[in-house]
Amino acid sequence: MSDHAVVSVAWLRANLDAPGIALLDASWHMPASGRSAHSEFLEVSLPGAGFFDIDQIADQGSTLPHSCPSGDDFALAMQALGIRNSDFVVVYDSLGMFSAARAWWLLRLFGHRRVAVLAGGLPAWQAQGLPTVPGAPPSAASEPFSVQFNEQLIARFEDVARAVEGDGSAVLDARSPGRFAGAEPEPRPGLSSGHMPGAINIPFNHVLDTDKGTLKSAEELRLVFGDQLPPSGADVITSCGSGVTACVLALALHTLGITARVYDGSWCEWASRAPDTIELGGGP
Repeated sequence: MSDHAVVSVAWLRANLDAPGIALLDASWHMPASGRSAHSEFLEVSLPGAGFFDIDQIADQGSTLPHSCPSGDDFALAMQALGIRNSDFVVVYDSLGMFSAARAWWLLRLFGHRRVAVLAGGLPAWQAQGLPTVPGAPPSAASEPFSVQFNEQLIARFEDVARAVEGDGSAVLDARSPGRFAGAEPEPRPGLSSGHMPGAINIPFNHVLDTDKGTLKSAEELRLVFGDQLPPSGADVITSCGSGVTACVLALALHTLGITARVYDGSWCEWASRAPDTIELGGGP
């Protein structure tokens, strides 16, 4: 089995029928896109994949979008998707490498380390002429899925507040330069654009090879992050609009051996709870 956070189409093709391989389509689209990831899954999916619904596998009582669910809810969702603790889970999405990283992070957050993202996602699979099938609900696993929460992978509002106050942590913001600088509106109504004081803008697409829909090479990623990271041992916190593309930065950093904490509430929470701290201007 691969022990990497990203696996290639060639690797998945060779291992697709191996015992203990489980596939999850974690596609998600912005609310204003007019697209339904689940409807698209029902039309086209990788063979045997289940649908990881980011909006449903979430805290349904939160006012924030797709917030981290409870351990019990996550465990039940994984069991319903047929996922066992012994499985090596490969997550993918329909945009290449976008929302799959959120499912990768959530699985790791709840203690499942045997998980990887498919490089290039569904488009890369289809580009090689490999088979797809209509999506369908998988059979539930016969055994309960156990979780072990990893607090070191998540950042709360209070953690980010301490970083803003100068505790030595770096806050990396994955949103577009326009939203970060306050020059473009946020896609969700009622939120001001701008950024947290001291945050560093690294748009998530800067860590991707857009021609291939995959992460850039380690050498290229080091150039992207450059000297923006704090000294070894200091916290790195990734943020975005609602905690999705922050996970893309976390995945990229993970491939460089750096563990980042994802700010689950991200800008949706910060702009609502600390509007007086919003800064404008700046860029990547």
